[in-house]
Amino acid sequence: MTTPRADPWPHAARTVEQHAAAVLALLDGLTLDPVTVPLAEAGGRVLAQDVVAGLELPPFDNAQMDGYAVRAADLARTPGGPVALPLTAAVPAGAVPALLPPGTAAAIMTGAMIPAGADAVVPVEETDPARFPDWVGDALEPPSGAHVQFVDDAASTTTGRFVRPAGSDLARGATALTAGTRLTPAAVGVLAALGSADVVVRRRLRVLLYSTGSEVVAPGLPLGAGQIHDANTAILRATLTACGAEVVTARLVADEPAALLAAVASDVRETAPDLLISSGGISRGAFEVVKQALGRRGVVFGPVAMQPGGPQGAGLLAVGGGDRSAPVPFLAFPGNPVSTLVSVEMFLRPALATRFGAPARPRFRAVLAEPVTPLAGKQQIRRGVLDASGDDGEPTVRLVGGPSSHLLHAAATADVLVHLPMTADTLPAGTPVTVTPLD
Repeated sequence: MTTPRADPWPHAARTVEQHAAAVLALLDGLTLDPVTVPLAEAGGRVLAQDVVAGLELPPFDNAQMDGYAVRAADLARTPGGPVALPLTAAVPAGAVPALLPPGTAAAIMTGAMIPAGADAVVPVEETDPARFPDWVGDALEPPSGAHVQFVDDAASTTTGRFVRPAGSDLARGATALTAGTRLTPAAVGVLAALGSADVVVRRRLRVLLYSTGSEVVAPGLPLGAGQIHDANTAILRATLTACGAEVVTARLVADEPAALLAAVASDVRETAPDLLISSGGISRGAFEVVKQALGRRGVVFGPVAMQPGGPQGAGLLAVGGGDRSAPVPFLAFPGNPVSTLVSVEMFLRPALATRFGAPARPRFRAVLAEPVTPLAGKQQIRRGVLDASGDDGEPTVRLVGGPSSHLLHAAATADVLVHLPMTADTLPAGTPVTVTPLD
């Protein structure tokens, strides 16, 4: 692995953009080696190499709808009125049909191979009666004298009507999917259609999580006096899983620097992670365990001009010893749950999308539904709900909950993050703002 670079913290607070760039740069040198996985497990993964089509899609000319395979020239109008053609063997999907003789028709089902000689399909609705005869469902060969009567609309049938040509979706030898493509359900479907049983994808990013604080206990355990349940690990794990990463280890660590350092060193040696993430222990209190344990080991801490989520940490953690002597990228987020949530969406998720093809969340513009007073000197990231579009077609956004970083339930009711400008001036209703969609 190429060692990523760590940028020193400026004397003043970083802007949101500066810290986002620093987090992205921290992941610069990480590479995810290719691994082969079964197609059934490939959804959401990222292709490690181009996929070249080994066959055409569709692989043969086939019927676009249920009807009758014909030669278009046989349906030209005649003075005698509507055309009636004798029937040959019906063509269900999966059958290999015989040559269609001139002046005949063959009942054909959607997706079935077009018989040689046929060049069009007439929908069954353009026959009289507008349904297949009963024998088509019981046997392929027609009874003696069987024919189909076409209505006047069928006379306009042209060559190629309702025929899906071989290769019309994808040509043999064409690049079907490029390296770096995230495998959506549609992309997985393409691979299946090409006959791929296995897929070469990037291995998952391996991440260690540390939620700190002597007051924090795992969900499911009873709370003692002064204790809270750990929400940050759940937030981080859910985000990382959605981004295609693998959480190798997740630990709760008390406010004991030596215990945190020992746990990190042991985990790094045993699991060879790509990235470490902590929450809590980086502010200005007397028991800031992450700062105390890691501040002299390559991780730098400082403020970002953002609320919530002002305290941040990032760097290359040097743990030393064992087989893992290279420094490991480390991100330190603040401990309040909404601060962690906002930090994840502003810094972690965009970096994972850019570097590793994780699902991106494109930002867009909305207008405030009501007046809002932001903070001077900080970019306030509020939680909001999109309402119906206004008269100009732009969506409106209404804030939910207050700005405080502990209001997790209010954040759970939001569907966007609202980026407010750094000003103390009240923004009137109708002011345009940037929003980031949430799940």
